[in-house]
Amino acid sequence: MSSVLRPAISEPAISDSESDTTPAESEALAKYRPISHHLAIAPPVSVVIPAMNEAENLPYVFKTLPGWIHEVVLVDGNSTDNTVEVARELWPDVKVVPQRGKGKGDALITGFEACTGDIIVMVDADGSADGHEIVSYVSALVSGADFAKGSRFANGGGTDDMTLIRKLGNWALCTTVNRKFGARYTDLCYGYNAFWRHCLDKIDLDCTGFEVETLMNIRVVKAGLKVQEIPSHEYLRIHGASNLRAVRDGLRVLKVILKERSNRRALRSRSHATMLTAGQGESS
Repeated sequence: MSSVLRPAISEPAISDSESDTTPAESEALAKYRPISHHLAIAPPVSVVIPAMNEAENLPYVFKTLPGWIHEVVLVDGNSTDNTVEVARELWPDVKVVPQRGKGKGDALITGFEACTGDIIVMVDADGSADGHEIVSYVSALVSGADFAKGSRFANGGGTDDMTLIRKLGNWALCTTVNRKFGARYTDLCYGYNAFWRHCLDKIDLDCTGFEVETLMNIRVVKAGLKVQEIPSHEYLRIHGASNLRAVRDGLRVLKVILKERSNRRALRSRSHATMLTAGQGESS
């Protein structure tokens, strides 16, 4: 398989004006590091990589990760190959966290709990994501977004790894979410996303499988968080086979959508009943 050339990210030199800061300002900026000419400073960034038997793919994944990130959290799903050893060789400071249960959702939740950065980025371990794109996600968050959502179908995005049936399924599910929850997504079932860590308190993840991305996207909208889509290119898995099953996991995604819609209606009903009760109490 031919290699894919991706642009490198250069770090700017510190200008003379940056040295004219007060001690208080210097202390406030101490935890920030220069990223690119488009983003001078950024909070500490944690990258979460769920992995199970991905030793052959990790060199491609880590190769594109920017050196300025705060930490890499590898969630090991009880790998039987040398995934953990390869990760530690490639990134000596990697934080390896053993997965408690099974499934991608469970792995991500485990990884999120171990993060110490202010910003969390989700990256798959199969080599399909380009780590150089992280700067775009972080830029969106620093510019005011709460959740930076990768999209393969936004202008500038693309995918080398979706069959026609998966594209149709993703479109149908995405359209349903947009109509039911008032979202404006162009992509739904994509795992390359980033967000401020405090957002976890508002979306309360509680699923175990591939439907985790859909659940996040829905609850972000329900929580009223500001979302910005980031054009992203999905490359082919380099080695091995994916655990994703289009029909099985598509049905799980649909089940999540219906459940969240039902929960939203129930919440509205309770809120309406509470308002009526309060109004009756004031009139008595």
